[in-house]
Amino acid sequence: MVDSCSLLHQTYLQIHSRFPPSLHAPVISKSHQDEMARGFLVTLDSLLSLLVSFRPFVEVVLSKTPDLPPELYFPQCRLLLSVMDTLPCQPQDVQTIWNTGSQFPKEIPRMTLLSALFHSLQQCSGELSLPVLSPGMMETEQDKSTFYHYVCIHLCAFITTFSVSHFHLLECSLLETILGSNTITALLAMDAWCFLARFETADLCAHHTFIIAHLLKVCPAESYQATLLGVLLRRLLFLMTAEHQVKFADKFPPKDTENLQLWQHLSLQALTPLLRPQVAREIFVVGFTQCQEWLNSGRSLDEFPQVNIAFSALLSVCQTSGETLEPKQRLALLGTLGQFVAVLHATEVSSLSHLQHGCCLIFRLLQLFIQMLEPQLLIQILALQTSLIQLNPSDHILILIAILDFLSSVGKTFIVPDFQGQILPELCSLFATLLANNNWIIQQHAIEVFTQFAEEVQSKQIGALTNSWDMKRIKETSHEDILPQCLKSEEIKSKVVIFLSKTVAIEEPAEAQAERMKKENALLSSSHLGETTEERQSDLILEPSPKRICYSPSEVQYTSAIDSAERTLEVLKQLLQKGPPPIWLAKKLDTLQVTLSNLRKTIS
Repeated sequence: MVDSCSLLHQTYLQIHSRFPPSLHAPVISKSHQDEMARGFLVTLDSLLSLLVSFRPFVEVVLSKTPDLPPELYFPQCRLLLSVMDTLPCQPQDVQTIWNTGSQFPKEIPRMTLLSALFHSLQQCSGELSLPVLSPGMMETEQDKSTFYHYVCIHLCAFITTFSVSHFHLLECSLLETILGSNTITALLAMDAWCFLARFETADLCAHHTFIIAHLLKVCPAESYQATLLGVLLRRLLFLMTAEHQVKFADKFPPKDTENLQLWQHLSLQALTPLLRPQVAREIFVVGFTQCQEWLNSGRSLDEFPQVNIAFSALLSVCQTSGETLEPKQRLALLGTLGQFVAVLHATEVSSLSHLQHGCCLIFRLLQLFIQMLEPQLLIQILALQTSLIQLNPSDHILILIAILDFLSSVGKTFIVPDFQGQILPELCSLFATLLANNNWIIQQHAIEVFTQFAEEVQSKQIGALTNSWDMKRIKETSHEDILPQCLKSEEIKSKVVIFLSKTVAIEEPAEAQAERMKKENALLSSSHLGETTEERQSDLILEPSPKRICYSPSEVQYTSAIDSAERTLEVLKQLLQKGPPPIWLAKKLDTLQVTLSNLRKTIS
């Protein structure tokens, strides 16, 4: 029997690999699938109930070196889920073997049941989005239930049966998965953790929330671990009691600058109505002050990551508790954002990732204040966005998405006729460029944003029919005139029309879908396996570099300064075309001319 365990394991996996949603299953009708499932899968589950208590079988299934081919990782997941369903009925010693993993050097190395499940899921991410076939499920239920949903339900049910002696292993496994390099399994672990927070006591939920908060504070701000821990903390905050939320705010006071790294990830909507305004005010004061200090100091690029944290915290306040801000606070923040737009130069931004991240945050903040923007500031924003697109920065997808999000709100604002000649051509150029982008994510998002912009422009025209003064304003604008100019090719026009008509794309054949997803699985798996153990462990050593790099003046900085001067002169030129200048302008230009002459002498 001992020698047959490996064969039994392989047989179980081979049979399950022939059933959906395995990408290697043959394409057969649903009626035949259900008939075969009743004949084979139920029998396999009966066999499994006999093997689950047999230690050699456990060691084969949980081996730390499973050496499975790609087509057998999904069946391995099904096997482990079936074990989870069976295990609560087994004696405590059997549960211990599955839940604890190998403890001593003499034992055959084995993973814990949870670790084995998460490891297998990393290799079959494609199947997680497909409908799952399970005996006894109605066809309509199967259509709605994905394998991810199926795994999540069984995992949460298994968590409720964990003994107290093994509970720390559950916590460690969930945390290790969240800090790992696979986003899908990290999200699954978060779902399970949030279920645990609801299922167990409020005190345990608070205890976990405080632990995650402490871990988040020691993470490098821009690491992926910080992002994932931030998502988990955001969700757990919604599950805390009012009393525990007050303790959380006392433990991590928003008025302390060091805690902005924490609060930037949180939604203030999770807080009680009494606590929310106080926290929002404190975050705003600290974040706004940090931005002002950077502008008023030497503007060191080394310190910009801290400014990004302030931007992110301010964005959280404006998005989730904007009603608590006073009008003068909104105006002050808008003025500060305008200063950043003026001092950030496209050339410099395109070469430094933390400046690109900062630009994304600035665009999203400005989007919230779109109806308060002065035309001159809007011109500067659009000019900066155009320059960034032309320079194609390293994080260009994030930049382009942030630009599109900003453009999605431009249709809501009224552009006075005096500035339409400068703003509308920039809008047209931005939309045309983004709609023609080769990246399908950007192009799809651009179509959605352009459609939204067009609908808002047309709704203004319809609304103006009921008000003669509004009608005059609409006639003075040319928003609708730029819409055809944004569609530079027949292909783009066709895609926009298809999107507007909500035409369903041709359904992908099952065989083609399976082949495509196999390639995606292989790509994701190779990316994950290509990361060495040392690299993963080094990621978990959440310590900053001992010394920051000192940047000396470079060609990039000189180019940025010249770009800024040219943009300022262009704005001045446009202002002179609109009317007579103030008396002091001529004297100021003479002073600038002297300064330029002196600079020229220092070069020669």
